[in-house]
Amino acid sequence: MAARRTDGAGADRRHRAGPARRAAGDALAPLTPEQARARILAVIYAIPPGQVMGYGQVAMRAGLPGRARLTARILGQNDDPTLPWHRVLRSDGRIAMAEGSAGWREQSQRLRAEGVVVENGRVRMPASDPAAALDEAVWGPG
Repeated sequence: MAARRTDGAGADRRHRAGPARRAAGDALAPLTPEQARARILAVIYAIPPGQVMGYGQVAMRAGLPGRARLTARILGQNDDPTLPWHRVLRSDGRIAMAEGSAGWREQSQRLRAEGVVVENGRVRMPASDPAAALDEAVWGPG
């Protein structure tokens, strides 16, 4: 069995070694950019009102671990007004736009309208596993 390659801090780097991958039977096949985008958007659409996720959590849930920046890039290119983009935050709960900007104010207002507490541009991120909560919201208890 081959040893896993790690960075200097010991973190596993397998997911950063190449393009996004998905299971295709027993073999791994690369995801196309369109497939990766569709997966990320599907996760964002599934975030229930009043709940939030971090960019990295969205990527992880989409099967793209370590691709938080891809999530941010896809959100930045969004032109669909129905996408609940405001439910995606930094991992520490901060709004990712410049404080006081129009986008920052809009995201704060949208979150507050859904009952999310926003204090100084920050939301307390859920302590429980957001993936499990999202699964329950989408698929029901199980």
